[in-house]
Amino acid sequence: MRKVVYSCLVLSTLTLAGCTLPKMVKMSKDQQLTVTPNPLEVHKDTVAFEMAANLPVKMLKKGTVYTVNSFYKYGDKELALDPIPFKAEDYPNSKTEQPKVTKSFSFAYQPAMKTGTLEVEGVASKGEKSKASPRLPVATGVITTSKLVKPVYFAAYAGHGYNNQEELVPVVIPDFIFEQGRSVLRTSEIKSPKGKQLDAFIASKNATRTVTITGTHSPEGAERINSKLSPDRAAEIEKFYRKEMKKYDYKGKADSIQFILKPVIQDWAQFKVELEAYTGISSEEKAEYLNIINGGGTFEDQEKQMKGLKTYKKIFKDVYPKLRTAKTEILVVKEKKTDAEISVLAKQVTQNSVSADTLSFEELMYAATLTPSLDEKAAIYEAATKKGSNWNAHNNLGAVYIAQAIENPSNAAALADKAQAQLDLAVKLNEAPEVHANLASVSLLKGNAYAAYTHASQALSAGLTGDNAAGVNGVKGATEIVKAQYAAAVSSESNATDNADNLFNKGLAQVLNKDYQNALTSFNEAISKNSNLAIAHYGAAVASARLGQADGVVSHLTEAVKTDPSLKEAALSDLEFAKFSATESFRNALK
Repeated sequence: MRKVVYSCLVLSTLTLAGCTLPKMVKMSKDQQLTVTPNPLEVHKDTVAFEMAANLPVKMLKKGTVYTVNSFYKYGDKELALDPIPFKAEDYPNSKTEQPKVTKSFSFAYQPAMKTGTLEVEGVASKGEKSKASPRLPVATGVITTSKLVKPVYFAAYAGHGYNNQEELVPVVIPDFIFEQGRSVLRTSEIKSPKGKQLDAFIASKNATRTVTITGTHSPEGAERINSKLSPDRAAEIEKFYRKEMKKYDYKGKADSIQFILKPVIQDWAQFKVELEAYTGISSEEKAEYLNIINGGGTFEDQEKQMKGLKTYKKIFKDVYPKLRTAKTEILVVKEKKTDAEISVLAKQVTQNSVSADTLSFEELMYAATLTPSLDEKAAIYEAATKKGSNWNAHNNLGAVYIAQAIENPSNAAALADKAQAQLDLAVKLNEAPEVHANLASVSLLKGNAYAAYTHASQALSAGLTGDNAAGVNGVKGATEIVKAQYAAAVSSESNATDNADNLFNKGLAQVLNKDYQNALTSFNEAISKNSNLAIAHYGAAVASARLGQADGVVSHLTEAVKTDPSLKEAALSDLEFAKFSATESFRNALK
C-alpha cells in the first residue's frame, strides 16, 4: 500500500512540475529586461553594463527557480556571462510584487566584439527538471568611441646650462690714493702697479659697458671742502681714462662706454671697514670711535670729538689716507664664441676632427639647440654624454630619439628602445621631471598607458614648467582617456600644448564625459589647427549625433571621409550613428 501511495505522490509532483515550468516560460515573455547603456560601450578595455530584470507577478511558483542567462555573441563566438537567479523562496511576496534584480556585468573587450549581440534566455527549473525560453536580443553591439584616442608623445629637453646672452664681468682696479685735501692724480700713482694695470686694460680695448668711479674723502676738513673733493677725485680718474682711450685710438668705441661717477660725502661706512681691519689700536679704543659715530650729531662734530681721543693721531696717520681714494670698477663684456663658431666646432667634435675639449659641456649642449636636424642633434648629444656623467645629456639624447620616433612611426619601436636606454641612465643620475616626462612618452610608445600616466604625473608633481609641462600634459591627457578618467583628461588637455592632436583628445574626453557642446568646440578648434585631421571631423560628427544634430553629423562625416576614405567603413558600422544611418543624407555622405 505504501509503495502505491509513494508512486502516486511522485507522479503528482512530476505532473505539477511538467505544468508549472512551461507556464513560467510562457509568462517570462512579459518579463522586463533593461540594459544600461544600450548599445554597450567600451571604456578602459572593458565593456561594463547593468541589467535590470523584473519578473511578472505570480510567475515564480513554490520550489522553482527562474534563471536569466546572458550571452554576448560576436562572429562565430559566444561569451557566457554570469546568470541572474530568481529563487522562489527569496521572493515570498512574488504573488503580489514583481521580483526585481539589477546586476552589473563586465567583460574584457576585443576588437572583434564591436559587432555583436547581447542575448538572454530564461530557464525555469524545479529539482532536476528545467525548461528554457528562446533567446532574445537585449542589446546590439559595442560603441567604441573611447578607442578613438590619439596617442600623444612629447620630447622634453632639459636646459643646456649655457648663457648665450651678453654677460658683464667686473674688473676692479685697486684704489688710487690722493693727497690730503687734493684731487690731483699724482704721477707716482699713474706709474704704480695699479696705474699700469689700468693702462694695460685700456690698451687691450676690451668690450666695455660701464666704468663706475667712486670718489671718497677722509673725515677731517670742512663740509664745503669735503663735498668738492669726492666728485673731483672721481672726475680725475675719468679724465685719465679718457686720455688713455684717445692714446690707444678707441675712436667710436669710447662713445659706447658709460662713465658713472659716485661721490661719497660725509659717510662713515668705509671708515668703519678700515677701522675694523686696523691693528694699531685695541678693540676698546676702536669702540670709542664707534660710540661717537653712533652717538649722533653732525659729521663735523663727530670728527671733532674723535680729535680728542688719545689714539686719534695714529688713526689720522694710518687710516685716514686710505679714505682719500677713487675706486674704479669696470664692467666688460665676457668673451664668448659666436653661435656660428659653436655650431662649426660642435660638428667637428662629432666628426672627431677636433678635440671634445674644444667646447665646454655647456657649449656642446647649447650647440644641439642651434640645428634643426634631429640626426645632428643626436650626434651632438651623444658626444655630450661622453663628457662626464651628466643626466641632462642622456635625457636630451633620449628626447631626440622620441622626436625621431614621432617623425618616423615605422621605426618607432627601435627608437623607443634607444630612448629607454638613455633615460634609464639619466634617471639613475637624477630623477628630474624632464626625465620622467620622456619616460612617459617612451611608455606610451611601447603601449603601456598606465606606466605613461605614472611618469607624466611624477614629472608634473616634481615641478615641470613651461613648454615641457604643456607637452607632458598632452601625454597625460591621452593616458587618462585610456584609463577612463575623462574629467581629469579634460583638465590635462586644457593645460596641454595648443595643437590639433591635443585639442582632438580634449574634445574626445568631453564627449566621453557627456559634455557634447564643448566637445564640438574643441573638435572645431582642432580642425582650425589642422584642416586635414579627418578624425577631428569624425569626432565632431559623434558629438553632433549625441546632440541629435543630423546636419552636423552629415557635414562632418562628409569632410572626414573626403580626407580619409577609410573612415567610411568605420562610420557605417559605428553605433553612434545608428539613429541616422537609414537617412538618405547619411548614406549620401558616405558614398
